[in-house]
Amino acid sequence: MREQNHFNINKIFTVEDAILEQISATAAFLEANGRYGLTRNYYHHGSTTIYEHCRNVAFTSCIIANKFHLCVNYDWLIRGALLHDYYLYDWHVKEKEHMLHGFRHPKTAWKNAQQDYQLDEVEKNIILCHMFPLTIVPPMTMEGWIVCIADKICAVNEIRKGEKR
Repeated sequence: MREQNHFNINKIFTVEDAILEQISATAAFLEANGRYGLTRNYYHHGSTTIYEHCRNVAFTSCIIANKFHLCVNYDWLIRGALLHDYYLYDWHVKEKEHMLHGFRHPKTAWKNAQQDYQLDEVEKNIILCHMFPLTIVPPMTMEGWIVCIADKICAVNEIRKGEKR
């Protein structure tokens, strides 16, 4: 008797499915090997946590790269996007260290990421330059520019989502 395959042939894999799967796998690795899980505890824009925001930025970055057929390294793009706001504090709390958050948090995020993970130059550039033009130095890589743009798109959407409530 012939053995039956147990594949769900009704499931159609889309580019979006593949992107979400890679983002989830990368986030799981970061949680297992560092303090990434702490990003679930801090709110970023409205009711969106840093964890959710960084996943949104990673997804939007991949969609932009795919849509425009940009030559990027998706591993670097996703890791950089997931770590771009890895500053691990509540910037809404009025403390001296949180003053000028928009200008300072990329360096704090980079220091935290460097402490917990092995970063390459592209990921470092993504983290340090994602707030351009607020920070003076622009991104030097295609991945950095994409995350910089995706971050602004996601921030606007998250703030608008919070206003509707």
